[in-house]
Amino acid sequence: MLKEYKTVREVVGPLMMVEGVEGVKYDELVEIQLQTGEIRRGRVLELDGDKAMVQLFEGSTGINIKNTKVRFLGKPLELGVSIDMIGRIFDGLGNPQDGGSNIIPEKRMDINGVPMNPVARDYPSEFIQTGVSAIDGLNTLVRGQKLPIFSGSGLPHADLAAQIARQARVLGEGDKFAVVFAAMGITFEEAQFFIDDFTKTGAIDRAVLFINLADDPAIERIATPRMALTAAEYLAYEKDMHVLVIMTDLTNYAEALRETSAARKEVPGRRGYPGYLYTDLATIYERAGRIKGRKGSITQIPILTMPEDDITHPIPDLTGYITEGQIILSRDLYRQGIEPPINVLPSLSRLKDKGIGEGKTREDHADTMNQLFAAYATGKEAKELAVILGESALSETDRAFANFADAFEQRYINQGYYNNREIEATLDLGWELLKILPRVELKRIRDEYLEKYLPVDTEGVED
Repeated sequence: MLKEYKTVREVVGPLMMVEGVEGVKYDELVEIQLQTGEIRRGRVLELDGDKAMVQLFEGSTGINIKNTKVRFLGKPLELGVSIDMIGRIFDGLGNPQDGGSNIIPEKRMDINGVPMNPVARDYPSEFIQTGVSAIDGLNTLVRGQKLPIFSGSGLPHADLAAQIARQARVLGEGDKFAVVFAAMGITFEEAQFFIDDFTKTGAIDRAVLFINLADDPAIERIATPRMALTAAEYLAYEKDMHVLVIMTDLTNYAEALRETSAARKEVPGRRGYPGYLYTDLATIYERAGRIKGRKGSITQIPILTMPEDDITHPIPDLTGYITEGQIILSRDLYRQGIEPPINVLPSLSRLKDKGIGEGKTREDHADTMNQLFAAYATGKEAKELAVILGESALSETDRAFANFADAFEQRYINQGYYNNREIEATLDLGWELLKILPRVELKRIRDEYLEKYLPVDTEGVED
């Protein structure tokens, strides 16, 4: 029989102080019964002697301190998992929100996960096709990788997230693939967009959605990504599936963390965020990966909006330290109507060379990727020079590079949100664009690939 406490002394924001407790552990799940009989949940956040600070998941509105009963349940917050979760929509705490029946769990798992032994980690090395050329061709996503998308307020990261969730797949026969989608602090309109898109396109049939709305308690926001990752770990390591976890928006998660930290009267760090923001984000990001001897894998695409488009802001800054690269969305490209507005030059996938080449994508992938990067950078410089000196000051070669940069943005990057390109189509398009340039300028591609993939009769003008 669980002991009941009626010793609530203080409630501040999402926090409650309970005195006179015995045998309580950190992170233990708490059940709070209000005077109306309503049951709310929380978790132990801090212990000091016989005092326990409880973090309330559903908020503190309507709590009467004198008539509130508190029970400590002796276990952490858990998620009941089952293969039947695929195709379902849950709230941020794992309760069904699609009108369907409750999940009959195969088992219950601690949402904080189990630390992965670094020695047991397998190196990411297989290609995941997102169907987006700017990612597949130039900043390739690899199975087991953490590749965040850095966006800005008002930029179409939701459209890109839905596109990746819809199109992503692993190449190879018989590999089971699933998408776990976690949305934190989004508006009802955004939530409806994702639900409608997943349902209309059939992506829901291989997806698990966890949705925390902007008007839901901030504390629920802190649990949402952990709920999603727990579901992903079950599907990956117990059901041998390759799972892509898309999380949006990590900035809202960090804001909820800051709100809780302020309620605890902790000494703030950079920009008011708690000093442990790095560690906390790492507990989310480091749950991606592959384990030796297991077929399944977890790949993460966290999405975050940079306040004031500031890439040095603590959230993108710390995320960049923990993850393996970043995809950056550009406001300039967005204004030009380019969809998706991915700025490929500052974007980076540190593991891209591990997931491309013969047997994975195609033999010419690495060479064409390097050549496209170099040519686009040269073309952008030529366009900037033309603005200062006038187009007549450019040489024939500079003009070719400037034309290439325009064509690259309009045809390669600007593919739209409903155009799913196979990797072969992306590579072939790259070759088609490289024909704009003189052959002698294609210095980063081996001769045998030039002979094989760049037909003589359609190549650019030679010097």
